[in-house]
Amino acid sequence: MERLPLLTPVPSAEEAHSRFAPPKRSPRLFKHAGAVLEALQPEAPVHLYRPYELSRTVKCFLSAFDENLGGVSMYAVKSNPSPVVIQHMWGLGVRAFDVASLAEVQLVRRLCPQAMLAFMHPVKSLTAIRAAYFDYGVRTFSLDCTEELEKILLATQNAIDLCLVVRLGLKKGGSKIDLSGKFGAYPPEAIELLKLANVSAPEIGVSFHVGSQCEDPQAFAAAVAMAASIVKQAEIELDVLDIGGGFPAEYPGMTPPDLPHYMAAIQQEVQKHPVLHTAKLWAEPGRGLVASSGSLLTRVELRKGQTLYLNDGTYGSLFDAGPACAWRFPVRVWRGGKQVRGKKTGFSFYGPTCDSLDAMKGPFMLPDTLQTGDWVEVGQLGAYGQAMRTNFNGFGEYLEAHVVDKPFK
Repeated sequence: MERLPLLTPVPSAEEAHSRFAPPKRSPRLFKHAGAVLEALQPEAPVHLYRPYELSRTVKCFLSAFDENLGGVSMYAVKSNPSPVVIQHMWGLGVRAFDVASLAEVQLVRRLCPQAMLAFMHPVKSLTAIRAAYFDYGVRTFSLDCTEELEKILLATQNAIDLCLVVRLGLKKGGSKIDLSGKFGAYPPEAIELLKLANVSAPEIGVSFHVGSQCEDPQAFAAAVAMAASIVKQAEIELDVLDIGGGFPAEYPGMTPPDLPHYMAAIQQEVQKHPVLHTAKLWAEPGRGLVASSGSLLTRVELRKGQTLYLNDGTYGSLFDAGPACAWRFPVRVWRGGKQVRGKKTGFSFYGPTCDSLDAMKGPFMLPDTLQTGDWVEVGQLGAYGQAMRTNFNGFGEYLEAHVVDKPFK
């Protein structure tokens, strides 16, 4: 079977590049959060972006997966859709992107006209599929049921250059955020779906997702073994094995194994199954790439004992710290441009909205001398910080700044 090229440029790529390429600019780089506060005197929360840290994490993943395993890293845009981040990814050598909506397709195509886009949401509208295929050059689509297959074929007018990736269902695992309930085909449905897809497109793949913030490398190995069993029973030649996302970041109380342990587990399991040896390896890293490259400055509007009322919260950038996940984050305090130090004690947070769900119990360990008007810097928010913001209750304004200091733990 003739393989399609990995990178499928849209028609008139040069024209698209001149039309969509954003103007180049050199943002001011601040030494640290304190310097940002002194220079900007902000009233709104401030997202801090660390370009050097993003370079480090992306290069590390590309080296481990693309170079050592011969894989293709597709950045999961949902984790941080900032144009600055996407353009930086491209500059670092990321050439493929996992997109989950037509808006994400349009965003990445505008910023990176030559990128390979994979529409990996298993449920899409006919309009989104049609536009993605005919207007934006998308050829790779995920699915987990027969009806979705029929939608893709209908919307693309039975195109003969598709790569169809069947999303496999996994049992609930040990990841911090379980993704087993919403998507995925289980045997024998997955076997029959692969057979149907195989006669409908020249390239066929399988994908899975072990869950967000997976701290067990063997979870990937178990999923690879399951995929191999399904492919063998379907009796097809596999073109793509997409191991999904779930690669973790470090948070207080969560210190996952180093990346090489994950790669070793994946590689060893793939080697055990000849039925997988025809497939190109793909991955969809998100949180593990971008989490450490961002932090948030949020002001203490009021201190009540060990409870802090902040100008950002769970309806803003601190969703993961709220009831849905209840994660702790690294934190530190700034006052007058300088970091506040001293004996630490546990605090809980409330966000600025009038909703009692806008609460983060922590405990967040901060100096006991903290006072109203101080700024709390919350680390590890390069993932799902800006992406989860809303304008609920009129709170949604924020600023952005670039800093050169290293992430803190």
